[in-house]
Amino acid sequence: MYCEECLKRPATVHLTKIQNNKKTELHLCEECARRHHEIPFNFEPNFSIHKFLTGLLEGSPLEVAPVATPQCPKCKLTYRQFGQVGRFGCNQCYEAFEKWLGPLFRRVQGNSQHGGKVPRRAGGKLRFKQEIERLREELQSAVRAEAYERAAELRDRIRALEQKLK
Repeated sequence: MYCEECLKRPATVHLTKIQNNKKTELHLCEECARRHHEIPFNFEPNFSIHKFLTGLLEGSPLEVAPVATPQCPKCKLTYRQFGQVGRFGCNQCYEAFEKWLGPLFRRVQGNSQHGGKVPRRAGGKLRFKQEIERLREELQSAVRAEAYERAAELRDRIRALEQKLK
């Protein structure tokens, strides 16, 4: 697909505008998009994890209470430096910044508990716990929807899994 304005370069910027239930699309090359007066974007070619983390750290408890900046006792890295660099200096940084990492992880991942994949051979108990947690969430949804028969089924499955876990 070529740019709709110059018809010379490939379209790399695709804009969709919905106004009064009417959808319009505009496909431009980067050069024409820069000249286009309605587009308030800055084209930055590289994604920086450091800028991303700094943006997440803004408005964190550290920003609210600028008392003493927390610092790792082992490597002397401060929390502000962590926000600028985007990585820890040593293994003790996790413990030193623990109070601020929980909210940061929740903002990035939506949860502070790991919910990733588990190896089949090694993760038997963990898989049971994850399944129980998933069923509990489903149970809460069923209760809110007043689907009591489904809720009873889920309750029984949870109990059975808890017995297997023991």
